[in-house]
Amino acid sequence: MAGCHGPFRVPGSDHPMCTLVRMGYLLLAGAIAAEVAATTAMKYSEGFSRLWPSLVTTLGYLVSFALLAQTLKTVQIGTAYAIWSGVGTAAIAVLGLLLFGEGLSTVKVAGILLIIGGVVVLNLGGASH
Repeated sequence: MAGCHGPFRVPGSDHPMCTLVRMGYLLLAGAIAAEVAATTAMKYSEGFSRLWPSLVTTLGYLVSFALLAQTLKTVQIGTAYAIWSGVGTAAIAVLGLLLFGEGLSTVKVAGILLIIGGVVVLNLGGASH
């Protein structure tokens, strides 16, 4: 599968497995988005005391896990979970800053940068089957 190593290389990647791997990463992006939406809704649910944010939280996590499960058909479990949890954590940290006025310390910025660096290293190492 020349040209299909890593999730983002496209040239010469018309092999069917390349298409499956790219689809896996699209599903993973959807899983991350659903997880971030669910976690944000959980904050708005005020301890599950508000109906609509609580329902969005439940639905978001169900969608996230369903998409993550589909992702695991074509992306290695360690890589998929590291990206899912890492990118989700970084996104929630940024949303906490933007939506909820949470503080941004040097340590928090360093942590987010380490997460992003870890995701990059995982992808450079070949993240597909």
